[in-house]
Amino acid sequence: MDVSGRRSRRVVVTGIGLVTPIGAGRQVAWEGLLAGRSGFSPVSLFDTSRHSAHIGAEIRGFDPDPWVRRIDRSRIGRASKLGVAAARMALEDAGLDPDSLDTVEPERAGVAMGTTSGEPLEVEKFNDRYIAGELDQVGDEIVSVYPCSSIATQIARELGFAGVNVMIPTACAAGNYALAHAFDALRAGKADLMLAGGSDAFSRITYTGFARLGAIAPERCQPFDKNRKGMIPGEGAGVLVLEPLDRALERGATVYAELVGYGLSCDAHHMTAAHPQGDGAVRAMEQALKDAGLGPEDVGYVSAHGTGTPTNDKLEAFAIRRVFGASPRVPISSVKSMIGHTMGAASAIEAAVCSLAIHTGLVPPTMNMEEPDPDCDFDCVPNAAREHRVDVAMNNAYAFGGNNASVIFRRVE
Repeated sequence: MDVSGRRSRRVVVTGIGLVTPIGAGRQVAWEGLLAGRSGFSPVSLFDTSRHSAHIGAEIRGFDPDPWVRRIDRSRIGRASKLGVAAARMALEDAGLDPDSLDTVEPERAGVAMGTTSGEPLEVEKFNDRYIAGELDQVGDEIVSVYPCSSIATQIARELGFAGVNVMIPTACAAGNYALAHAFDALRAGKADLMLAGGSDAFSRITYTGFARLGAIAPERCQPFDKNRKGMIPGEGAGVLVLEPLDRALERGATVYAELVGYGLSCDAHHMTAAHPQGDGAVRAMEQALKDAGLGPEDVGYVSAHGTGTPTNDKLEAFAIRRVFGASPRVPISSVKSMIGHTMGAASAIEAAVCSLAIHTGLVPPTMNMEEPDPDCDFDCVPNAAREHRVDVAMNNAYAFGGNNASVIFRRVE
């Protein structure tokens, strides 16, 4: 295939790997989301007595042993273990053998991952040793374990992928950024198979930061509800297998959806606050639609960033109305109402949600909706999943630093 042919290649999702606070694996996690299952519980990993909030969305009982098989588990961090597990699940879901990938050359198989914090648990261990005056007990492994780039590196090492390898730390929009990078690599002919997604581990660094901002809800996450009180920090990993459509059809793979466009922007407005008119979010959505060759009227479902904080939801709703009209009819839901905010994994998990909504004709709900907010006047699929044919889905993610990313998926007939 010549270069121009490669650049016109259509890119599809053929595998989905999920590790979430309500379960691991595509089927378990998807069924949990459709059932409105909650992953919230009192934080168990550290003491929260100094905070006003005590609820988190931890992954309980995660065992890396079945998934991390080739590399030394003792020398990689929790986020890397979550990422490796999701990557193996995604390959298996795609009908590919993670231990004997004979359908593509290693140099043509790549990894693009996103994260917010990288491996914060390793930094915490270092800090604890420092405070205790025990730096002499810190081993040299920390140098290779804690950098955020280690997540993508360890996935590649575990699976023998020798192609494109990139880690994108654009906070809560990082999963979508990673998908966009992988999409470009495939369209440009730089790879024939990409694993793309995000991973983050629950940590007291992240929890303390959001607690000090007063952004954590005391009991539950209620996106778009008039009385919402904040987000719930969580952890998780989501990885999608992306490959050219022709290769997927040739090997008889299940095609969940086609990735058809993305839009990226930066508000350059404030370290933590979004632009008051939602300019960056609007640009990301409009650029994604333009890249996909679609209009707002084509979109059948929007996976919202939907953190449940008073400011985010109001500004996101404002931006959505600027793109979709004063009274949007498109269903818009937030799965953070069930699994919390999984940081760099959030938009990767939500990209899987978009792909599965297209594939199954089911839209997950926004849970804990009691009193609609007039400022968020749209169909948020309240409290119950819905049968709804989705031909085009938009996945939105907005992050600290003003990083915005929208990705669009479409049905492949």
